[in-house]
Amino acid sequence: MTPVRAGFRKGSWRGSGAFGIVRTMKNILVNNCKMDRLDWALDALIAVAALMFALIQITVSSSPLVFRDSLFRSMMGVISRNPDPSVYILLALTTLPLVARRRLPWEVFVFTFLVFVTSQGNAPSYSFSAIGPMIALLTLASERTIYETGTAVALVVILLFWMPPPGENAAIRLAVVVQNLTLFAVATGVGLALYAFNNYKEESKARAEETQRRIEEESARRVEEERVRIAREIHDITAHSLSAVSIQAAAAERLIDRNPAMAKEAVSQIRQTSKSALEEIRSMISVLRNEDAEAETKPTNGTDRLPDLCAYAREAGLAVDYDHSGYDGAQVPAYVDVALFGIAREAITNTVRHAHARNLKVRLFNTEDKAVLSVEDDGRGMVDAAASDGLSASSGHGVQGMAERVTVLKGTFTAGNRPQGGFAVRVELPLGKRE
Repeated sequence: MTPVRAGFRKGSWRGSGAFGIVRTMKNILVNNCKMDRLDWALDALIAVAALMFALIQITVSSSPLVFRDSLFRSMMGVISRNPDPSVYILLALTTLPLVARRRLPWEVFVFTFLVFVTSQGNAPSYSFSAIGPMIALLTLASERTIYETGTAVALVVILLFWMPPPGENAAIRLAVVVQNLTLFAVATGVGLALYAFNNYKEESKARAEETQRRIEEESARRVEEERVRIAREIHDITAHSLSAVSIQAAAAERLIDRNPAMAKEAVSQIRQTSKSALEEIRSMISVLRNEDAEAETKPTNGTDRLPDLCAYAREAGLAVDYDHSGYDGAQVPAYVDVALFGIAREAITNTVRHAHARNLKVRLFNTEDKAVLSVEDDGRGMVDAAASDGLSASSGHGVQGMAERVTVLKGTFTAGNRPQGGFAVRVELPLGKRE
């Protein structure tokens, strides 16, 4: 059941005349909440339980087992006799309407409370239970506005003092009134606590949804930026392939008359290069258009430049251990290979610039369904390097950019300080479906 709090809304009385008044009264009298069968069944169970409690209370209190001394019963005004059948009907009227307490909180409260205050003299002694109107007041306080709750409480106080229970003993009558006021005050307090809790829960939910929306917007923006970077890589792949085609075409043009066999081989190279370029472009565009679509991919060479990165690290004074014996470039899609090189370049560059490391270990391999890259150093780690270089620990080393690229390609990414010192980056990228 989802409660919708109703109340006086700004402007509801102006500009609409009688129709505005009717709408406002309808909002007050009918609680606009959605209830399913389980909600109705629960309220019916509560109504029946309240009736059973009231019946047990009046039966026990009218029994001579409770007040055995006849003189004391006389002084207290307690009559030990069986209740009149009409009392059971009146108790039912104060409890069974609780079935509709959440949809019609005002109607149920007013009806049950009026039946209660006008029927106390029909029960033996002062044993007519207030459980029904108490639950009705609790519901009203938890479902409606604070102003409506205050109105209901004022009605309770006025009627309890104006229509006290009958009896000759004024002190006992006052005690019963105070007792009933206490019970209704407790019910009101519980209802207000539920009202505050529901408001807090709704506000927390709204804040959480707003936070989630902002996170999703930020994530979408970053993914879009990563897609732009991938588009630039498409340009690099295309430029490289077209350059190769241009060179082979020039060679074929020069050799076509003097050496037809070599010219034919050059033309074959042109065909293979152009076909590979077209397949690479198709696979990259497929990734850019739809994250959920499986890209058509074919092998290409991109990580063949990793030895150059290792040479760069060696020139910076690092001892580099590079192992790519388990990597088969022919089994890796072009966009994955390019992404692995870009991440390795970022990780190695960060190590050279910020880590103050002595050793660098680079591992590259692939299985049937994924390619794995790991870059580890024995430097100062993220936090120490960030503090020394004046960088942010969360973004100074480009970790965020690497993670975003891996997210676009639906891979897994881990980066952090190693227990034995230094920093480690590990990337696993799925290879996708190949023909």
